[in-house]
Amino acid sequence: MPKFLQKRWHGYQTVWAFLLLLVLVICISMYNWELGVMGLLLSFLLGGLMLKTELAFRRELNQYISGLSFRIKRVEGEAISTLPFGIILYSENRTVEWHNRFAGEMFEEQSLIGEPLQDLFPQLAGALSAKKETKEPARELKVELQHDERHYQFLIVPDERLIYLYEVTELAVLRKQYENERLALGIVMLDNMDEAAQGMDDQQRTALIAKVSSEITSWANQYNIYLRRLSSERYLIMLNHKALQELEQSRFVILDTVREMTADLKVPMTLSIGLSFGAESIKELGELAQSSLDMALGRGGDQAAVKAGQRLSFYGGKSNAVEKRTRVRARVIAHALRDLMQESDRVLIMGHKIPDMDAVGAAIGVWKAAALYNVEAHIVLDKSNPSIDRMMEQVNKDEKLSQALMTPEQSLQLMTEHSLLVVVDTHKASMTIEPRLVQTASRVVVVDHHRRGEEFINDSVLIYLEPYASSACELVTELLQYIHEKVQLTPLEATSLLAGITVDTKHFSLHTGSRTFEAAGFLRRSGADTVMIQRMLKEDLDEYIAKAEIIKHAKMIYGHIAIAVTEPGQKIPQLLIAQVADSLLNMTDVLASFVVSERPDGLVGISARSLGRMNVQVVMERLGGGGHLTNAAVQLDCPLEEAKRRVVDVLAEIDGEEGLFE
Repeated sequence: MPKFLQKRWHGYQTVWAFLLLLVLVICISMYNWELGVMGLLLSFLLGGLMLKTELAFRRELNQYISGLSFRIKRVEGEAISTLPFGIILYSENRTVEWHNRFAGEMFEEQSLIGEPLQDLFPQLAGALSAKKETKEPARELKVELQHDERHYQFLIVPDERLIYLYEVTELAVLRKQYENERLALGIVMLDNMDEAAQGMDDQQRTALIAKVSSEITSWANQYNIYLRRLSSERYLIMLNHKALQELEQSRFVILDTVREMTADLKVPMTLSIGLSFGAESIKELGELAQSSLDMALGRGGDQAAVKAGQRLSFYGGKSNAVEKRTRVRARVIAHALRDLMQESDRVLIMGHKIPDMDAVGAAIGVWKAAALYNVEAHIVLDKSNPSIDRMMEQVNKDEKLSQALMTPEQSLQLMTEHSLLVVVDTHKASMTIEPRLVQTASRVVVVDHHRRGEEFINDSVLIYLEPYASSACELVTELLQYIHEKVQLTPLEATSLLAGITVDTKHFSLHTGSRTFEAAGFLRRSGADTVMIQRMLKEDLDEYIAKAEIIKHAKMIYGHIAIAVTEPGQKIPQLLIAQVADSLLNMTDVLASFVVSERPDGLVGISARSLGRMNVQVVMERLGGGGHLTNAAVQLDCPLEEAKRRVVDVLAEIDGEEGLFE
């Protein structure tokens, strides 16, 4: 019997009372022994009755407890079996040892004993395996799984080899409904209205806008989108997450519809769409939608950019960026850059890693702009490479230019809060020669012609990103014409800028516009030496033979794509990989080329080129790289064969989604 029961009023207290009674009887016996004997007999009689009563109490109590325990055990087993949630005990080899009725009813069977967990719950077995591989201390693990259109929450206790499972179908349905009905916000913009309507009268222009608007309205009705026209070129759209998912699955067919509908125009009409989803407030959604639209426009337009949480996706982008016919933006940017330079104590100019002639030429042009206003300027250059060796030989002969060159370490020491950093030919901080300069600079200007990627120097005070331009040198040449009333370039400066344009346009054969030739004409009038450019671009015989060896391994896939993979162990510089990709485009029926090779730094380099009918930037972005519609690249840390397989897999994926060629 428990001690607390032994200490009750008829427990130890009764014993003390009986002893006290014996003491009183002994005291009485001292005065009258007859009364003492009678009292002693009565005391023993009373003690016997008390003992009998105590034994009976204990016996009845034990019987009650035993009966209650039996009832509890019986009810406990029944209760566990009929609980509204499941209990499963499994063995060390992950087979079911015992389960209650709820778990059996899930499979409409009375017994699951002996069944492997992997057969009953494949996803659950995978989670247990992952938990085992981590070798972390055992603790409760929660997993939500679906079985026969019903959702269950699993609570796993590895130490006990015990699983609790609860049905959460109603919660899962509500959660899915909530996700489907969350708000998404977007902006649709006709990104080349002025260019497409060039030469039209008001009636024709109005008819064109009405035709496009009707198509956009039909598209919005099809996907249950609220559409609000903000201006002749801009629309606001509101939709839920479910509609957004349907749009992404359709790959935004409205982009192709509008372009094909206006294909008879000299410049087909294109759309740019910026969408955002997942923000906490409508204000933040609006800001992200505008940011997505800017991203789509910065990549050349004719595409949709979707920002959903941390995910940024692009759709479309099959056509070349449309050249803008106005130079107003160039003039505004030039004047803003002039003011920033005059407010700075010095200007530092930096291009991308392993700079090419376009990056060096653009840097020389910006240096010239600063020199026109007597502002101290320096060009950040780490070391030369084969693509610019001949150009740097000429630059080093010029006293002023050679003194302007500076190493990244020296530039970090000169950088102050009043210095201006100008980044040319790239908009990604990680790709610059010295990323720490971007982090240190209080004011950054970006001048680039590449399609905008997810990574961007967002805190720039001035951005001149025009994907329609052939090169950064073309943009800088335009800025020079507006930055000062009387610009006089030296022959070397003009030649450097023209060399950058020549390289990026492949001798004016790819992605050139009227403004490209206007910039080239200005540089030629300024004394650019085309013969010197030819000497800079001359090829080495050994390099030419090496390129021929790589081209020998090229194979055709999808009818118009050439892919060349070098021999394992053959280390090829990135520049040579790019040159081979360029050379493959000169072959008959080749619309796009991919060259895969190991590089001296241990990475696998992939260069992609196209003639415009295929967007190689999209292919490289899916592999983690980027670039231009016709010129892109990526570096992978994997075996050569795996790199080739990944390229082929991405091509197959894009071909299945929307086709490879426009």
